[in-house]
Amino acid sequence: MPPICPPPVSASKKSTGQYSAAHAALGARTLKTGHSRCFVGYKKHTLRLWLYHYHVGVLLVPLVTWLAPADVFEGGLLVPSLHYCQRQWDWCPSLVVADMGYLDAETKARCRQRWRVSVLTKLRSNMKLVPPYVAWNQTACSQGEPLTWLGYDGRADEHWFGVSAEPELCARCWEAARCPRQFAHRPAEHETLLGRLPLASGLAQYALRYARSWIEPAQSFEKNQLGLSNIFFNSRGSLG
Repeated sequence: MPPICPPPVSASKKSTGQYSAAHAALGARTLKTGHSRCFVGYKKHTLRLWLYHYHVGVLLVPLVTWLAPADVFEGGLLVPSLHYCQRQWDWCPSLVVADMGYLDAETKARCRQRWRVSVLTKLRSNMKLVPPYVAWNQTACSQGEPLTWLGYDGRADEHWFGVSAEPELCARCWEAARCPRQFAHRPAEHETLLGRLPLASGLAQYALRYARSWIEPAQSFEKNQLGLSNIFFNSRGSLG
C-alpha cells in the first residue's frame, strides 16, 4: 500500500504577502495572550484634543483620523496631522503627548520649528542623557546641584535652568565664586529631553502622567463606540 500523504497545506496570507483587501499590509500589534503578534489589515491613527476644563469626565475630541495600511509608520502621520489642523482651522495644538512611536527627533524638530509645537514622549531606556540631565526627569549642574527649568527664551532659542533659592551644594562648591547659577541649553541639543518643552519641567511631567495614560483607553473606547471590532474594511475606501 502506498504511503498516505497529508493534504497540501495552503500558505497563509501572512507568509505569502498576497492579500485580497486593497492596500492591506502586515503589521505588529501589542502582544496579548492567545493572539498572534502580527495581523493583516489597517490601523487607525487619531490626533485628539484633550478638553481638560471639562470636569464631568475625560473628554478627548478627535481632530484628525487616518486609516492606513498596518505597516505604515505611525510617527510619519504627525506632521500631516498638524498641517491639516493649521490649514483647516488656522490653529495647531501647542503640546502633543504621544507614545514611543513618535520618538523620532527629526519629526519633533520639524514640528517645533514649523508650528512651535512641543511633542512629548518618554525617553527610550538605551538613549544617552545630555547636560543638564542626570536622569530622564531630573536636571543638575556639573557638580550635582539640582536645577529647575526657568523657562524658554524664544528670541535666543534657549532653555534656561537655574539653582533653587536654597541650594544644597553651592556653599561648598569650589566653582561657586565664578558660577552664574543659571545655564542655557538649546532645544536642538536633544529633541526629547529638551525640545520645545523639557521633560524635567513640571508641565511635561504632569502631561506625561495624566494625558499619556489616556491614549490607549481612548483608542479602545472609540473602537467599541464605532463598532470597528465587527467591521471588516476591504480597503481604505470602505469608510466612504
